[in-house]
Amino acid sequence: VQLQAFGGGLVQAGGSLRLSCAARGSTSSIDTIGWYRQAPGKQRELVASISRGDSMHYLASVKDRFTISRDNAKNTVFLQMNSLKPEDTAVYYCASRVGSPRVTTASDWGRWGQGTLVTVSS
Repeated sequence: VQLQAFGGGLVQAGGSLRLSCAARGSTSSIDTIGWYRQAPGKQRELVASISRGDSMHYLASVKDRFTISRDNAKNTVFLQMNSLKPEDTAVYYCASRVGSPRVTTASDWGRWGQGTLVTVSS
């Protein structure tokens, strides 16, 4: 299974972006998909995640601004990011695991896509 993340870009503060994570290959084993981000000099953190049954988890700082959703028929997970702030600037990665979407330790996520850069200007 390969995960492909895209949709990043440059946006002004207050703007919106939608990231997509498309799964290719034997997707029947994909259960939970999440979005991580890593800013320069900071640890990777779980931003949002969603299970196949639509159980969701959000980082507290994005909960009222970001929405995660999935289209199982298209094997794609979306991250709608609204009211973006400069501190949201980071490389965003999608990842998959089997099990709870509330597991935040990066090493517990088995597959990773390439990153997509989100830059929010002030």
